[in-house]
Amino acid sequence: MDKIFLNEMEFYGYHGVLTGEKQIGQRFRATVVMSVDLKQAGQTDDLQETINYAEVYQLCKKIVEGSGYNLIEALAEHIASEILTQYSKVQEVNVTVTKPDPPIPGHYQSVAVEITRSRTND
Repeated sequence: MDKIFLNEMEFYGYHGVLTGEKQIGQRFRATVVMSVDLKQAGQTDDLQETINYAEVYQLCKKIVEGSGYNLIEALAEHIASEILTQYSKVQEVNVTVTKPDPPIPGHYQSVAVEITRSRTND
């Protein structure tokens, strides 16, 4: 299956268990990989035969910058669900949500979750 990647989209949101995370907010990164048959799009050069990734970016932005979730697992689930609901050409979607600066003491690059959802395992 062919794939469309939207890598490391960065947004500002209010997700987390701690009160400060919900009040002050923080950066989030989202990567979305959509499995789509791109043969027709490649042969016809027609946007209607593929997924408009500018629209997917706006969808992700709306979700991440919208209502707050306690868990980035729930945030990733919502992104995956909306993509599968709104884009019937997408057969499977992989979503990674990263918190680059979580309020956890210690030395590390980031924390993240990655989920994969498909039309067959809704």
